Amino acid sequence: MLRVGRERNLRVLITGAAKRVGSAIARLLAEDGADHVLVHYGRSATEAKALARELKVLGAGRVSLLRGDLSRFQDVERVGKEALRLEPGLNAVVFNASLYEKTPFGRVAETDWNRHMDVNLKSVFFLAQRLGPAMKRKGGGKMVLIGDWSGLRPYVSYIPYCLSKTGVLYLTQALAKALAPEVQVNAVLPGPVLMPEAMGAREIETVQQATLLKKIGSPKDVARAVRFFLKEAEFSTGSWLTVDGGRLIK
Repeated sequence: MLRVGRERNLRVLITGAAKRVGSAIARLLAEDGADHVLVHYGRSATEAKALARELKVLGAGRVSLLRGDLSRFQDVERVGKEALRLEPGLNAVVFNASLYEKTPFGRVAETDWNRHMDVNLKSVFFLAQRLGPAMKRKGGGKMVLIGDWSGLRPYVSYIPYCLSKTGVLYLTQALAKALAPEVQVNAVLPGPVLMPEAMGAREIETVQQATLLKKIGSPKDVARAVRFFLKEAEFSTGSWLTVDGGRLIK
């Protein structure tokens, strides 16, 4: 069982952890005294190395870096093998890595479709298939998938992305069944918590007003939800938790 507090018992792999939401999750778990944080990254080597140094200062017992392009099946398999080599006692995985690109309907190419499905859905399944059975044999653990509220309410300029996140929702429940009872699998569905850098003030205001709480969230809001599933939720599996300021139901 993973207990709340600063006990050094959390050994966690976080995909796409070098920047943005992934780095917020890593920082929060390090502050909680995680025993071992495995930081996966793709192209952000500089950011990943800087984060690793920061996590040690924040309280992580150990930090390891794993590089891999999750759009490539061979890299997914290698990342899974390397994670278990670096941490045979792995007991938590956060599937955070994600591709988010604008793909207006009518101009979507096959490559657009494949990129989103490969990174956002296919890699999650095959990495879970590699790590889940090992976690079961070791006595259990927790998996948290990062979905998106748009997986339930798609928008037409991002259809491949939204569909990949719909797949994440149902994959959460499929994995929960496949890995029960030893491994709990849940999903966090962020809403507007981190705006694209190119988004202007007027667009941000529109997004803010589209939430029930009339505000934009933060990556730390997502990180807290992840921590809840990893360290507090002992009777939840196959669950979806929205972190969207009420955007989904507005």
